[in-house]
Amino acid sequence: MDSGFAPYFIDHTAGVYPTSASGSPFSAATIQVTGDPMADLVEDLAAEQKARVTYDNILRLSDDPDVNDAIKFLREREIVHFQRFGEAVQLLREKLNQKNVYYMNPAIDL
Repeated sequence: MDSGFAPYFIDHTAGVYPTSASGSPFSAATIQVTGDPMADLVEDLAAEQKARVTYDNILRLSDDPDVNDAIKFLREREIVHFQRFGEAVQLLREKLNQKNVYYMNPAIDL
């Protein structure tokens, strides 16, 4: 297989095995949460932008219309996710001023 798919095929046939573009397998270590909703939402915003940039880079390299259509669809989803997380940040900002709404763990005595 000239495509470089052979090592993947040997281990996984045509099954989906989530990895990064560099071949690093998915692990729970890639999921970051702090328990602080604002920090977590901002990290979600950043993740959506990073994914969009990855799709932009793929589109710069690909000349296959079928691949490009799928990547454009995925890129559009990242943009919508970014917008929804942005709306959640705005809602959280509005709620932070209300009584009994905590933006962090209330058990921590500051």
